[in-house]
Amino acid sequence: MEETFPFPKERETEILLTGVTCGKNVEIGHGAVIGKNVIIGEGTKIGAYATINGWTTIGNNCIIHPHVSIASEPHKNKHGEKGSVIIGNNTQIREFVTINGSIGTDSKTQIGSHCLLSAYSHIDPNCIIGNYVIMSNAVNLAAHVEVEDRAVIGGLTIIHRFIKIGKNAMVGGASKVIQDVPPFIMVNGNPAKAFGINSIGMKRVGINENKRRTLKNAYKILYLSGLGYSRALKVMEEQLILCEELEYFMNFLRDNRREICRVAHKSKTSLKQVN
Repeated sequence: MEETFPFPKERETEILLTGVTCGKNVEIGHGAVIGKNVIIGEGTKIGAYATINGWTTIGNNCIIHPHVSIASEPHKNKHGEKGSVIIGNNTQIREFVTINGSIGTDSKTQIGSHCLLSAYSHIDPNCIIGNYVIMSNAVNLAAHVEVEDRAVIGGLTIIHRFIKIGKNAMVGGASKVIQDVPPFIMVNGNPAKAFGINSIGMKRVGINENKRRTLKNAYKILYLSGLGYSRALKVMEEQLILCEELEYFMNFLRDNRREICRVAHKSKTSLKQVN
């Protein structure tokens, strides 16, 4: 059952505005500032001097570490717009992470469940982050970036606005990502380039060896055959055994309207949408 605060005057370890809604067993550290439109789920812990504003909803059993800033108003937001942030369950946000509220009516900045956002990372407005995503220290996401489930992003990485990172992809540390990253592959560098399948990451989530081999062959067709998107997709359909993961990989390419990361080593592929 939810309770609506203000807290009693004798509780002086936190600073709250009237109207905060909390679930049971919520802990709020010294000096935290919580806005009046914030909803905090059961068992969530808010660290000292964290600041949470806007129309923010935080799920159950999250850990928000000290000095985190959530839903600060973006500089482009129009007066009166409701910048919202939605955070799923069991997500951990480390020290000095900053998450901007969304821009535009009915928009949102969203972080999924079971995520880890490491210290000094920054999330710009309208980013959508899936579940089980790991972001290492000082990752910076520009506006409208989408990161799918179980992606891993190495520290000090910068991701350009509107970029999409596919599920189970891995981005190496200190990379600059200016093109979309297909699911299940690894990229690294400045600019980031593809250098293989994320076999270890797939193994950890239970994708079996046969499927991993199929995705490795799909990677070779896409990046090493010299074929464009359309022809590469046709070859995959003709030569590979269809599985859920391969279908997801191909659908990502079909729906993609931007360029994807190019291959790191020499190949003839142009990676253009051609027939």
